[in-house]
Amino acid sequence: MKNLNQNDLLKSNFLKTISKETMKNLVAGEWKDSHEISKNINPSDTSDIVSTFYRGTYNHIFDTINFAKEVQKDWAKSSIYLRQEILNDIAEKLLANKDYYGEIIAREAGKPIKEATDEVVKSAEFFSYFAAEAIRQKGAFMDSPRDSVDIEVINEPVGVVGVITPWNYPLAIAAWKVAPALAYGNSVILKPSSQTPAIAYILAKIIDTTKLPKGVFSLVFGKGGVIGNALAESKKVQAITFTGSVAAGRELAKRSITSMTKLQLEMGSKNSLIILDDADINTAVDAAIKGAYNANGQKCTSCSKLIVTEGIYTRFIELFKAKMKALVVGNAMNPKSQIGPCIDQKQLDANLEYIKLGQEEGATLVCGGEAIKTETDGYYFTPALFIDGKSNMRINQEEMFAAIACVIKVKDYDEAIEVLNDTEFGLSGGIITNDLKRAMQFKHDAEIGNVMINLPTAGMDNHVPFGGRKGSSYGSREKSYAASDFYTTTKTAYIKY
Repeated sequence: MKNLNQNDLLKSNFLKTISKETMKNLVAGEWKDSHEISKNINPSDTSDIVSTFYRGTYNHIFDTINFAKEVQKDWAKSSIYLRQEILNDIAEKLLANKDYYGEIIAREAGKPIKEATDEVVKSAEFFSYFAAEAIRQKGAFMDSPRDSVDIEVINEPVGVVGVITPWNYPLAIAAWKVAPALAYGNSVILKPSSQTPAIAYILAKIIDTTKLPKGVFSLVFGKGGVIGNALAESKKVQAITFTGSVAAGRELAKRSITSMTKLQLEMGSKNSLIILDDADINTAVDAAIKGAYNANGQKCTSCSKLIVTEGIYTRFIELFKAKMKALVVGNAMNPKSQIGPCIDQKQLDANLEYIKLGQEEGATLVCGGEAIKTETDGYYFTPALFIDGKSNMRINQEEMFAAIACVIKVKDYDEAIEVLNDTEFGLSGGIITNDLKRAMQFKHDAEIGNVMINLPTAGMDNHVPFGGRKGSSYGSREKSYAASDFYTTTKTAYIKY
């Protein structure tokens, strides 16, 4: 892998902290501090403090929930054109400074600058999309079998919505949750990851400059054990949408059961890409490289299981290795970097442990899998490739969230689909083939929520539903028209005349 020198790094006018002041929480319509301050460190350069922020307290979240509950009543009755105007305003303000916001994401999440800037654009698109959805009403009038009785089916806001987001898509995931929640008349409490607070703060600042009534949107930094638990246990919070780890999602579900909170959980994954003998070799390798290593493998839709049939196996490995070795690992701010750092030391250590584990389990490490030094101190890791993998190995069963791929050789399609489905998860998966019959069969055989044919397993469009099966997801689908299933509740009215 190639390393980038300090002299190659992008020189930017935006390399600065977003504020000279510590970021506050937006609580009950006001910006408030606390007694606990945390730092946000750039994983590409640990000498760079991106921001400092006040951690929210139990009193903050308690006050926020109570206020959000009250203001939501009027917001639910607000004009749909006002909601459309506000969401479009947010989208425009994101796009107006997309380069700066992209650099904030790159610095705090370690995401390569082009990808980070693209995330800002996608996030704006979510707000634009749901601005349109705000005025597209859903409902129905029906006849009753009883004389002189009409029926009306109404979709109403669910109420107060807790939004808990991860660090790997700190703006996009917040956008695709916050935008529909506001569009359908709910109040929102956002708890972002403590590793990427700066872009959440920017989003909150943008929202605070719109016509949205005070308290309809709130931002509370802090630990999941404090903020997340309070949201889950409150009877004044009607719904929680969460993206994160399996352990955290299950804990949230346990705590919310007593309050009967509506849940939407997007959790772990173990995605696979099948390459059949008839596949176009370049299409197969490109899809595998992008799926396995883009964003340093820190995507819930990344594929770490590459299932390859015997006839194409050797050619695939040779070309894959050649393209993999050309990948550029470096500072996320450098436009030449294709792979940035791990998010933190904990993740880097976990990557190295999986490399050790894979070798102990009998897989052959072909290349990569090393912690490397650059001229900036960061959590850099070279993308790794294992071959001779078996489906039951832990590296092929657990979500590593790392730039680590393992190739499993299989005889044919039937064995390939068996290996793909051999997991507790079911988020995304793909097949590379020129056989139309196999491609159509795969759509039905794969026990996953997102099916990719001749494409990488990562890369979802904004206007269609997103979610998985089995242990990957719980509750309604996210994004698109499907979002109304979660952010609204259905009421059936019978009218005698």
